[in-house]
Amino acid sequence: MLFVISVNIMVDNIITKYSISSKYRKIMAIIRLNQIGQNEYERVKTINKKIARTRRQRGYNWEDTLVKRFNAIKSWKAFRLGSPSVALPDVLTVNNVKSTIFTIEAKSGTGTTLHVPFDQIERCLSWIDNFQVYQKREVILAFKFLSKKRVGTGKYEKRKLHEFYKVWDKKKKPIDCVCTYDGKTYALKNGKQKKLVLKDFIMPFKSKYQLFYT
Repeated sequence: MLFVISVNIMVDNIITKYSISSKYRKIMAIIRLNQIGQNEYERVKTINKKIARTRRQRGYNWEDTLVKRFNAIKSWKAFRLGSPSVALPDVLTVNNVKSTIFTIEAKSGTGTTLHVPFDQIERCLSWIDNFQVYQKREVILAFKFLSKKRVGTGKYEKRKLHEFYKVWDKKKKPIDCVCTYDGKTYALKNGKQKKLVLKDFIMPFKSKYQLFYT
């Protein structure tokens, strides 16, 4: 009888030990997975921050380039107005001699398309509407496709640099607008493409990279 009790106690101890060990391994596995997940989350978060910072820097550089080009021409004055969080155009340009004012949305990138949201077009229109003293008032969409094309995360291939300058038709209702690397424009509504023809605009300055869509 004593022998049977001893055997039962040993079996119970083995089962208990095995159960605790199994639970421990499961818990440790979950902890390791959580650590891996957290590390991956932090890695992706860091990459996304870097991408956003790079895009902002590209945008700033393009706006700064446009301002310098205008300011290098007699009678023209251009100003970079503010950050994307402020309801202002990217660039404001005036020529008091020719009674002309432009509001400019500047987009640059490494993709095959560049997008201008409708609300940015709206604010540009609102600004030129408030300057009735100028006889010529235009909204210009300035697109710059950089000389490298993104083909994957952190991967690029060379291509020709393209610049397109499109003038917004003030008769049209503002809508999300897209320009392709070849200079074609189309509208986006509810995720679907719609025909949108925007004329190329001849800028006061010369750029060897400016192309005209035909």
